Amino acid sequence: MGLGGEAPGPVAELIADRGAAAASDDFFRCSEFLAAEGVTDTLRIRAGDRIADVPLIVREIPSSELRDATSPYGYPGATVAGPGSPPAAASVDWSATELVSVFGRERLAGESWLADPPERSRVLVHDPALPRRLRARLAEQIRANRRAGWSVEALTGRDAPEADRAGFAAAYTETMRRAGAAERYFFARSYLDAALSYERSWLLVARRGGELGAAAIAAVSDSILHYFLGGTADAARRASPFKNVVEAMLDLADELGLPLNLGGGLAPGDGLEEFKRGFANSGLAFSTQEVVCDAGEYGRLAGDAPAAGGFFPAYRTGLS
Repeated sequence: MGLGGEAPGPVAELIADRGAAAASDDFFRCSEFLAAEGVTDTLRIRAGDRIADVPLIVREIPSSELRDATSPYGYPGATVAGPGSPPAAASVDWSATELVSVFGRERLAGESWLADPPERSRVLVHDPALPRRLRARLAEQIRANRRAGWSVEALTGRDAPEADRAGFAAAYTETMRRAGAAERYFFARSYLDAALSYERSWLLVARRGGELGAAAIAAVSDSILHYFLGGTADAARRASPFKNVVEAMLDLADELGLPLNLGGGLAPGDGLEEFKRGFANSGLAFSTQEVVCDAGEYGRLAGDAPAAGGFFPAYRTGLS
């Protein structure tokens, strides 16, 4: 008990265990994915009997001896145990973490690790409980691809043969090059293999004869089937059989009885978002946590950067 008989408030600590305490059977917190993402630590937040374990990548802040942290890619959130509500960030004692800030992605469904996470965006969803939505133009293009000989096979990730893994890796890389994606999204083959090693993952492959034209990885996390990564080979770009791959993901979601998270675009209203909207019949909020653990150091590092707005942490604006 604290002074005056009051119970101590929520406390955060950092455990250097490569995210082991936060690991679970869900894709975005499974040990294979956390290792592939380079997770270094678990952030543990105790609030009474409630414990939230958050996987994090702790980083050095350039030109300083300080550190901050970010969560791995996707929708990892936290592994939560015990009763009680998530604490407000302002009520947590962050001093033991010795971090300047934490940027953390929440799960799409389930308990958050801090109260009232701000909504960052919305993702597009196919909900099997609702009537399927498929734009007429997309449906016709999918039928035309079938007539042209394209078919899609859904392979369990662990059983996907080497030829299909290699074909997917090539198609994905070609897609990222066409999109001018940041270097962070050019994943090594070992990263893709780690995703496919997860027990409830699938590699969906569009083929015509022996030609792999498009493919995608889908995986289950927190009772949602997530479209994770995908791409179309340069040689198949005109036919765009990835439309058929997305339709097959909808079929897989229906078979599993799980909503399919299609994600969003690179920017609100862009072409990628509009493409996905043609398959979606629902949506979900995607929330993040933006925690300033050491206000003094944060302000000193950020200087005038907060005035620009948008990016967190502000002092990393323009940094890779």
